[in-house]
Amino acid sequence: MQNVNLDGQAKIDDVDRKIIKMLSDDGRTPFAQIAKQLGVSTGMIRQRYHRLVDEGVLQIVAITNPLLMGFATMAQIGVKADVKRLEEIANEIALFEEVIYLVLLTGSYDLHVEVVCRDKTHLLNFLTKKLHAVEGVKEAETFMYLSIAKENYGWVGNLGS
Repeated sequence: MQNVNLDGQAKIDDVDRKIIKMLSDDGRTPFAQIAKQLGVSTGMIRQRYHRLVDEGVLQIVAITNPLLMGFATMAQIGVKADVKRLEEIANEIALFEEVIYLVLLTGSYDLHVEVVCRDKTHLLNFLTKKLHAVEGVKEAETFMYLSIAKENYGWVGNLGS
């Protein structure tokens, strides 16, 4: 499981923010183009890019469309689990290929799991043969997606212009 510190804050300046904004608009933007627009050297952009990636501020990925890849069923699952083993349980669930997002929570559920499955039968098999087979999973409530009203992978916060 990828551990992300939700309390920490990386030290970024205005140049970093502008780099992040430009790459969030188009992750393929060449360093030379960014450097030219910001009036700095390509080497500086390259250094800053690598620092932002190394510090976990920036992640460059290819985003796929599960529907076009034959995965027509997506769901969120609220999981109640043995809180004494919560991280161990989360780490085990994170290994399942269907899981694309997993967080530990406060509130009614201990874990929030987002999954992508081929169809309802695949989802049923995931729930019964995988998720509920994990020692320490007590209950799970499944919320199957009917449609996606908003999906934004380019979130950059309030970085200004």
